[in-house]
Amino acid sequence: MTTKPSIGFWTAVALVMGNMIGSGVFLLPASLAPFGGLAFAGWLISASGAMALAIVFARLARENPVAGGIYAYSRAAFGDLAGFLVGWGYWTAVWSGCAALAVALVGYLDPFFPTVVRTPVLAAGVAIAAVWLLTAVNLRGVATAGKVQVVTTAIKVLPLLVIGVAGLTVLAPSHFAVPVSTGAGGMTKTLMAAASLTLWALLGVETATIPADAVEHPRITIPRATLVGTALAALIYILSTGGVMGALGPDALAHTTAPFADAARRFFGNTGANLVAAGAVISCFGALNGWILVQGQLPRAVAADGLFPPMFGRVGPRGTPVFALVAGSVLASLLIAMNYSRGLVALFTFVIQLATLSTLVPYVFCSLAGFMRGQRSGVAVYAFLFSMFAIAGAGADVVYYGFLLLLAGLPIYVWVRRRSAPDAQAERG
Repeated sequence: MTTKPSIGFWTAVALVMGNMIGSGVFLLPASLAPFGGLAFAGWLISASGAMALAIVFARLARENPVAGGIYAYSRAAFGDLAGFLVGWGYWTAVWSGCAALAVALVGYLDPFFPTVVRTPVLAAGVAIAAVWLLTAVNLRGVATAGKVQVVTTAIKVLPLLVIGVAGLTVLAPSHFAVPVSTGAGGMTKTLMAAASLTLWALLGVETATIPADAVEHPRITIPRATLVGTALAALIYILSTGGVMGALGPDALAHTTAPFADAARRFFGNTGANLVAAGAVISCFGALNGWILVQGQLPRAVAADGLFPPMFGRVGPRGTPVFALVAGSVLASLLIAMNYSRGLVALFTFVIQLATLSTLVPYVFCSLAGFMRGQRSGVAVYAFLFSMFAIAGAGADVVYYGFLLLLAGLPIYVWVRRRSAPDAQAERG
């Protein structure tokens, strides 16, 4: 147990924003360029869905600010099995997502250390080193991890805002033209495709709910931080994406793998491009720090309820869940090491597919949990529909493998329950 709450309002906001703003934002303008102005309609759909989820999480946290957040809400509403599946799936998504962020971090080092990045063994080694560096930070305590999160979030947001504002001063309306091929019949399909690209960037709205017992005044702080962090992250995404698209246009974006760096080069020369590349590294670094914090706190809460093996609930002298942090980082490291031969891009895609569905399923459960607890039906229903839309947009392969991943945790649930059964019988006897 932590001896003293150490996460204040702005640290909680940084946790939400820092975990939402990770690696994907730096490629989004290029991905959205073919949609022209419809990209912003896609952003509005995704941002409204994220805010609906944020409202659901805020209300659930206000009613029951317990450690584990989305796991705890699902268990309270649907019982132990549903709680376990959410906890297992989400924890799997977190440590595999940490592997993806570490890989992305290394990829953004290319302008500075191209030989390392383009040598698979060295790239994997640097990615694993980043995981363990930030694991060490988190082992020092939630307060230390929180300070790192605040600093890295502030640094990563600055280049996004600068490029976004600079781009808006030179934007050309022709850069946002809707593709000619988008007729009336295909408008809806095109809009949904744009929304599918943007919604992945908004995952992480729930992260302030996970370390609830380490948050100061959690009934007030968590709801406010969740709403403020989600709204600010969405605004920064929309502003920065619009600025880059306005500055470069669809033709230039179609041939770039570093749209923010190219936009910075236009305004500030090569120095600006290098600063943006450094900002991308810090962005991944900060998001990795925040998700490693969650990687330890989530299984600790599940173990405290007797649904994970007891060692996940053990804490060290600094109040940190040592085994949970180390176990997650070992798995993330193994995932990187076993797949380094794929190359950075292929590895990143592979790992993200593992994590996607396991992050979205808890959103479905929590939306329904909010509805069951009497939240305003419109918001909870919209959050549920948005979550289902996100799952459908993930694709058949992701849903297939994600479902198998969830079922793979059932033997652990059975084992833990069988071990606890004799203890329960002894207490009754």
